[in-house]
Amino acid sequence: MASLATIFGSGAMTNSIGEIPGNEVILIIGSNTKESHPVIANMMVKAYRNGAKIIIVDPRDHGLRKFAFSWLRVRPGTDRALLNGFAHVIVREGLEDSRFISRNTTGFEEWKESLNEFTPEAVERITSIPKEDIVRAARIYGASRKAAIYYTMGVTQHSCGTANVNAVANLALLTGNVGRVNTGINPLRGQNNVQGACDAGCLPNVFPGYQRVNIQAVRDKFERAWGRTLSDRPGLTATEMISGALKCKVRGLYIMGENPVLGDANVEHTRKALRALDLLVVQDIFMTETAELADVVLPAACFAEKDGTFTNTERRVQRVRKALQPPGEAREDWRILVDLSKRIGYHTGHESPAEIFQEMGRLWPALEGIRYSRLESGGLQWPCPTTSHPGTEFLYKGGFPRGKVPFTAVPYAEPRVWTDEHFPFIMNTGRNLFQYHYGSMTRRSEPIETHAGQAYMELSPDDAVTLGVKDGEKVSVSSARGSMEVRVRLTRRVRQGEVFVPLHYAEAAANLLTDDRQLDEHSSTPGFKVTPVRIEPVSKEPNSQ
Repeated sequence: MASLATIFGSGAMTNSIGEIPGNEVILIIGSNTKESHPVIANMMVKAYRNGAKIIIVDPRDHGLRKFAFSWLRVRPGTDRALLNGFAHVIVREGLEDSRFISRNTTGFEEWKESLNEFTPEAVERITSIPKEDIVRAARIYGASRKAAIYYTMGVTQHSCGTANVNAVANLALLTGNVGRVNTGINPLRGQNNVQGACDAGCLPNVFPGYQRVNIQAVRDKFERAWGRTLSDRPGLTATEMISGALKCKVRGLYIMGENPVLGDANVEHTRKALRALDLLVVQDIFMTETAELADVVLPAACFAEKDGTFTNTERRVQRVRKALQPPGEAREDWRILVDLSKRIGYHTGHESPAEIFQEMGRLWPALEGIRYSRLESGGLQWPCPTTSHPGTEFLYKGGFPRGKVPFTAVPYAEPRVWTDEHFPFIMNTGRNLFQYHYGSMTRRSEPIETHAGQAYMELSPDDAVTLGVKDGEKVSVSSARGSMEVRVRLTRRVRQGEVFVPLHYAEAAANLLTDDRQLDEHSSTPGFKVTPVRIEPVSKEPNSQ
């Protein structure tokens, strides 16, 4: 039977951004929403002003904390133990939604047995959160039927990320907080069209619309539409492609709008793999660190230089309209791909983005009712199965498409990598408000660089005293994967023994240090958020006093 992470696997919010001010309880886990998703954070502040209680689960302090009813400062890598602990308290105190459970789920009794070990006392030992705070937060979430969970990469970018997502889904099912307005399981997408890319099939095991390649009926449908025999074998994940290149099993890569030389765990490993390829093609709007290694660079058009659609984190399909001509030889992504396909022997026949979108609708019922003409006055949320359908504000109103869904037991194990005498600190990574992702765009903006152009590492003042470093001084940060130098920023946002490094800065690339060996067994995602490191002062510059 499919896991909850598979069932809720589109990665889209089950509910809508506009519903947030109506939430009674907001559980934010693994998300610095104020800096990574500031518009959504503002909606959460509106909910707070409407009386909502906000529960934050994060090892690091951030901007929404002053609005929080409870901040649970979890030990890195122990999120699923805490979520299981919440569930334990909710079941123990009879706060579960029994009617929802009987109508919509299976395996509840067996799953409930798996919670026995997650008493508040046991979870306190694992997570370092006082048991009283665990019980209080669980009661608040469990008692509400207008509670929503919001999470991002602090949940998924672990070697146990799939288990973490299953634990999130278990909690929503337990309380019936899915399938209704002002509830939901709401992963917040990190970039503007990640959702649209996944919808279009940019995942290794599915065709467009999350239709699996190993299902015969699905494959038959796409073979008829595309006039070609299609493989039933899932492709490689990004992590597997890089490993395959080093083993000479992958000889060529085509990278679009991605910068793995900064974004992958253990980036020296990635550089070595890319150099080992027979052919590397990069299609991008800037000459990124990855593009500099390419054999061929195809200049692409940016969002303002093309027509099409973007689909955002709440499943809302929106029109993008061309405002400028692409510079030089730059071209729209779809034109590059259609022309390349034609040159290697397959003529798609597409003449516009609208035609491509309509083909997606013919092959995926969730988009079938959306037309460009309907998007002129605003976006529509899928599923939108007919041209008269208004779009779907929240998912699963009438139950789950696959019938009853199973609770999934989520055992706890300590993080696979942890501190020792050689690497006594834990490094976490993430974003800040002013820069974006790996800086390919924002670091070309002079005002942004003036304000937030210097790489830094957040370090607690207590650790600074022990290390003998002052605010603004350089330190060397090393892991089993590599080392770098960076200036420290002393702050209580991180606690003793933990540090935070933003991922935006190539000159102090956090992913020089992260480990690509410990992977999630289902998604092949590395554990970006728990990296043991050593910190040492750097000798003062000759002219410094």
